[in-house]
Amino acid sequence: MAAAVARALKEAAAALGPDGDGTEAGAALGAVRAALAAAGGSAALGERERALFGTFLRSLARAPRAARPEGEWRSCFLEGPPSLALCILLEALASPGPSFPAGEVADVLEQFLREGRLAALLWEGCQQQAQAGSPALQEALLNKIVCLPDHVGNKLQGKNPPVFFPQNYFPLLGDAIIQVLQKISDSLRGGLDCSISFVSHVLGKACLQGRQKEILGVLIPCLVDLTKSDCIWQRMCWRLVECVPDRWMEAVVLGFVQRAPGADVLSRLLGNLVVKNKKAQFVVTQKLLLLQYGHTTAVLQNLLGYLALDGLRRALLIKVLQELLETWGSSSAVKHSPPEQQQYISKAILICLSHLKEPEIESCRQEVLTSMMEGVKCHLDSNLPQIRRLGMIVAESISLKINTDGPVLKFQVKYEEDDETRALKSLLVQTPPFCVAPSLPDDDRNEKPDAALPWVLEGDEKACAAAPVTPEEESDAELDSDDDLIPYDMSEDRELKTKAPVYIRECIEVLTGSEDVDKWEATIKALESLVRKNPAATREVSVELAKILLHLEEKTCIEGFVELRQRAQVAVLTTDPIPVAKYLTSQFYSLNYSLCQRTDILDTLVLAAQELSCPKSRGKAEHSGAQNPCTQLLPGSDSSKDWRRIVDERIKSKTRRFATGKSRVELASSPNEFSSVAGHFFFPLIQHFDRPLTTFDLLGEDHFVLGRLVHALASLMYLAVNTVAATAMGKALLEFVWALRFHTDSYVRQGLLSCVSSVLLSVPAEHLLEDMTEELLETQSWLGDVVEKDPDGDCRRLALQNLLLMENLKNKLQTVPS
Repeated sequence: MAAAVARALKEAAAALGPDGDGTEAGAALGAVRAALAAAGGSAALGERERALFGTFLRSLARAPRAARPEGEWRSCFLEGPPSLALCILLEALASPGPSFPAGEVADVLEQFLREGRLAALLWEGCQQQAQAGSPALQEALLNKIVCLPDHVGNKLQGKNPPVFFPQNYFPLLGDAIIQVLQKISDSLRGGLDCSISFVSHVLGKACLQGRQKEILGVLIPCLVDLTKSDCIWQRMCWRLVECVPDRWMEAVVLGFVQRAPGADVLSRLLGNLVVKNKKAQFVVTQKLLLLQYGHTTAVLQNLLGYLALDGLRRALLIKVLQELLETWGSSSAVKHSPPEQQQYISKAILICLSHLKEPEIESCRQEVLTSMMEGVKCHLDSNLPQIRRLGMIVAESISLKINTDGPVLKFQVKYEEDDETRALKSLLVQTPPFCVAPSLPDDDRNEKPDAALPWVLEGDEKACAAAPVTPEEESDAELDSDDDLIPYDMSEDRELKTKAPVYIRECIEVLTGSEDVDKWEATIKALESLVRKNPAATREVSVELAKILLHLEEKTCIEGFVELRQRAQVAVLTTDPIPVAKYLTSQFYSLNYSLCQRTDILDTLVLAAQELSCPKSRGKAEHSGAQNPCTQLLPGSDSSKDWRRIVDERIKSKTRRFATGKSRVELASSPNEFSSVAGHFFFPLIQHFDRPLTTFDLLGEDHFVLGRLVHALASLMYLAVNTVAATAMGKALLEFVWALRFHTDSYVRQGLLSCVSSVLLSVPAEHLLEDMTEELLETQSWLGDVVEKDPDGDCRRLALQNLLLMENLKNKLQTVPS
């Protein structure tokens, strides 16, 4: 049979030469097909026959059109060895001739795919690998299979058939892999040896090119069904992933983790891959958890649930938890990683804890507690509210999990119980792999929205169960009650109201020495309006009053005390800006002040500057005819003198005007009161930031106050627009920013970038270029580094906005005629 095939191939190659004609070539091609069928197909060919078949197909691709009968020559490509057919068709596509144009080659390739020759090609590759074929040939064939859409698309330039679109081709490749795996399964059941490596290489290279969605979208659902109750399919699936080369392992593992419908399914598909393969172990335990943070909560649950579902893998789960807690408790990681990564690591910690068993908790309890305390300190030291809240949530959850018998950690500072908080806490409760929440009827779902919440604590359930009172208890309570006593009639009682002070000095006396709590409350409530009504009296004692308010502490549980005190401070500062601003700025860097008092000083300065910089409305609103009654004649008035005015007003009240005339509120022009005092607010704050005190170190551990100071300076700079001091303030602020530009805290860096924005918006453009050219060039270089390298997303966004502002200023100045 082999000799007949070889003879037919030689005769066909000769007939396709320049001296052959169409009739002779057609007969020769038919003889080749007949000999191939008699030999048992292309799979039965030996090495010598395969080489002759390759020579024959190349001759067929170069033959003139007249020497190629339409039906016969296509069948030779489709019935011959699929690897040879694909390689020669791609060679013809790369250098098409006049007799075999690119469009015709693409048609043959499309038919090649539609007739299932791709599965035959993969099966041939598996058999050759089992027979130790040439690695170079295997690699070349692998590239042609995976890159087929690229080859066709590059040559046809957008005119390629739809089957070669990646979204269509790779699902077709996934179907071919399933067919080949089925053949491998049949071979193994028949006792025949077979290699799966070639299919693994195809899968790995396709996933590396970013086609996990298309190819695994076909593969995983089929493998999930086939591995449910078949141990051979399970072992084949494990081997399929284990044989993926290390350089492609990450893409394949990530694809499986992302698309597996659950941790139990992932365990069935991957087996103990992380124990056997070091690269897979690194990807699962390090890269997907500590180096990346863009994956969903479902991916984390798949990943960590997979580690928890086997005894050999649980050791890795404990190791992962330790490394996550080490990262969570690292002050450097908290400072230099974005909030999204912190939240991602927190989710992973809670999911790990949900999988721990009691003996495992006992073995690592002390280590977890130590890491928790270090992590809480790092998170509470952060300037970002979301990081502090995240630290409290995770610490409380860890304490709840590991302190099953003793007291649990509970912070006095309350954080908002929103959907994000509830979602984080729910991760501590492990969901069974096969547990499906029953769906409630529509009526029940509307009436009982809390019925599906899975994270009610056992203690709470007991407390809720003990709350209802039984009828017997109710009757006893009625017997012991005092209902036979007649209550006093209090319907005529009125609340006694304490009269508020009417003088500023009286307010000072009450706030400093009075023991009358009611009078103290009335004074703090009335102080702001009293200060604004009596500016002259306030100026006489402004500094003394500012000192009292700065040190004032709450005596009673008065509602809104902090806001009332702050509004009074702002009123005093706006009434007498210079002396009060000098006092407050001098106290900011003084000894024996709490951080809260220092931040109060900053808030007061910013709010007062905002009030002083806003023009006050002195205009009157015009009357609207639709809402005000017409002017009426009073009885006994002399109508003869005012008739024209009355008529005009009646006409005005009946007339509708559309966007004409003056606006309804006329604002009289008024000077910017902040202009003359901006320097007193700004420069004392910026002078001594680098001088550490015994109890206050802005450049050290008190970076929270430094962040507030930087943001306050940015606000003061922005409010100083169009003031005389704006240029000097801007120059000083850029030098301040330059000194702190490498600060490790992201909140401080955000404030520094806001300072740059304020300078660009407040200082006139010509002054920026004349007085601050060198500073601007240095700042521009730093902003470019921030955009490229800063780990915080908000910092990168602010830096980009500043660069755009600089570019706009440059363009604006270039358009101004000289």
